[in-house]
Amino acid sequence: MKTATWIADFYNTKRRHSAAGGKPPAEFARIIQEARARTDQQSRAA
Repeated sequence: MKTATWIADFYNTKRRHSAAGGKPPAEFARIIQEARARTDQQSRAA
């Protein structure tokens, strides 16, 4: 529990990351999730 609290307090979800194409982690995760959802929909339609 202490570790999770530390991560939540310490980790900056707004800081941009070069590995994510300069996007903040929360935005990058949202983009990935939307892309996966689109891919899943396309796979089901085929």
